[in-house]
Amino acid sequence: MKEAAHSNAFSNKAGLMALLVTVGIVFGDIGTSPLYVMKAITGVNPAYDANYIIGAVSCIIWTLTLQTTLKYVIIALQADNKGEGGILALYSLLKNLRHKWLFVPAIIGASMLIADGVITPAVTVTSAIEGLENFSAGIPVIPIVLIIIALIFLIQPFGTGSIGKFFGPFMMAWFLMLGILGIINLSESYSILKAFNPYYAINLLLHHPAWFLILGAVFLCTTGAEALYSDLGHCGKRNITVSWGFVKVMLILNYLGQGAWLLTMEGNYHRGVNPFYAIMPDWFLIFGIIMSTGAAIIASQALLSGSFTIFSEAISLNFWPRIKIKYPGSSKGQLYIPLINLFLFIGCIVTVLLFQNSSNMEAAYGLAITLTMLTTTLLLGFWMKFKGVKTWISVSFMAVFIFIEGIFLVSNAAKFMHGGWYTIMLAAIIFAIMFVWQKAVKIRNKFIEYRKYDDHLDIISDISKDKEIPLHASNLVYISKSDNPKEVESKIMYSIINKHPKRADHYFMIRVNYDDTPHKLEYRYEVLIPETLISIDLYLGYKIEPKVSVYLRQIIEDMIEKGELDLTSNYPSLKKRNIPGDFRFIIIHRLFSPSSNCRPFEKLVMQLYGILSKMGITTEKALSLDTSNVTVENVPLIITRGTNRRISLARLS
Repeated sequence: MKEAAHSNAFSNKAGLMALLVTVGIVFGDIGTSPLYVMKAITGVNPAYDANYIIGAVSCIIWTLTLQTTLKYVIIALQADNKGEGGILALYSLLKNLRHKWLFVPAIIGASMLIADGVITPAVTVTSAIEGLENFSAGIPVIPIVLIIIALIFLIQPFGTGSIGKFFGPFMMAWFLMLGILGIINLSESYSILKAFNPYYAINLLLHHPAWFLILGAVFLCTTGAEALYSDLGHCGKRNITVSWGFVKVMLILNYLGQGAWLLTMEGNYHRGVNPFYAIMPDWFLIFGIIMSTGAAIIASQALLSGSFTIFSEAISLNFWPRIKIKYPGSSKGQLYIPLINLFLFIGCIVTVLLFQNSSNMEAAYGLAITLTMLTTTLLLGFWMKFKGVKTWISVSFMAVFIFIEGIFLVSNAAKFMHGGWYTIMLAAIIFAIMFVWQKAVKIRNKFIEYRKYDDHLDIISDISKDKEIPLHASNLVYISKSDNPKEVESKIMYSIINKHPKRADHYFMIRVNYDDTPHKLEYRYEVLIPETLISIDLYLGYKIEPKVSVYLRQIIEDMIEKGELDLTSNYPSLKKRNIPGDFRFIIIHRLFSPSSNCRPFEKLVMQLYGILSKMGITTEKALSLDTSNVTVENVPLIITRGTNRRISLARLS
């Protein structure tokens, strides 16, 4: 009985710790929205009345309920790809359906989410630091913001494992602070509690001439919902669902407190004053600013980690050039992408310098994430159908949320000329790269020829034994991109047989399969010619570093242990000393040929692909190969539509 009680106590403790970590990781973005939402709402109508404030807070409460709770926490969290969430993880569940066009909304949503990730650190940090203006109007807000943002990006290469353990307790204190401040200020005007009645929200939207601007401001309260779904793999649906109940209560209490304060200030409110800081006692203000800055940093960190994951997924799905990914921490799946970190850093700095203050940034905020939510709704509708949900339910789901988010889109569209163009421009650039890369990969794969292994086994066996052919290497390793384990690219066979025949003791054909599962690390192999030709399949999750040389060594050790392989060199002087033979990797690099007879669109895509390829890293670096043991053979990729015109023999007159 004592042992059972001890076990239960430990289980409960572990559960509470998991919830604490979840609060720290998942809710940073949506948890910092009270910094600017009510300020944006009063900015729409500084000469507000009681009905305006009650209606606006009612809009916030029901937006958090319908959009965040119902759509994301209750429904979207069920659509996990082996525990991972987010729009690209959702697309991975649907990519094999006959609806091939679904990749378009998937990359639109991912592009918009990344663009939103550029502006979120800027607006949250700026909103927090602007609290210092309550002490002195001459405080240099912009330089302080730039320094903090620079520090956030500078710590990324070192990983966040060590500081991540502090996120949970800090964000727990943050949310408790939000709730307590709200409760304290409720006594200012209990009439704000009418906001729980949706009548006031509907009445405001039906009768206020600037309803679309109001909704544009209200929408900011739920912008972190998409990030909540993206962080599913970090914490799990149960922990997110349970902790959201606490987070939602604290958020609503704070919005109610700000609303109650605004009701007492009717007619005396000065535009530019942030209600979030105004409800704090004077003695608490400096502590509140410190807490706000810390929460903004944590929210920014969560978005950066999410952005790295999105790009990792995009690479796995062939939506983005393969770029260098580093794994700074020991924790499972922690990753860092230097090029993306630099891109996001420059984007944040430009955002701060371009918009100067949080009010201007709010105008650029929200439009992109609305489009992400719309694309997520569309994909969720197809996922529900794929899971066997009745058609009328999936169609109703799409209709309801497309209607809600469509209204938000219209309201946020009014922000386009006031800053929304900035995030749309960033998203358009990212979308264009993803679209071109996906199309180019599809075109390339369509025009690559493959051959069956069975048709070449005899000649490869003979070449391996032919002493007249100089030994190219004891062990030759080719990287194959064939989808079929029974086939190999014709250019690889050409490299072994025709292009300076290559004799080796062993030939290894490695297929690297980038799996949708984040942490998968498995292999299979087939001995096609005993002691000569081995086909190996590597299955790597998108959060696994592709150390092909390391994994090949481990596989060979397994085969040697089973007696299926002997790597001892066949040179007599080395063999008698049991010295293993050397390894050489050969990579076939296909270059688009200008002589291709293809459509103008295909030619443009392939030319852009060549330019974008320079943004990525070479195959040998992507696979973590020792470049001193790698040979790259360039071969032409000729795309031919129809038949080429043949040259005619000239006749002498």
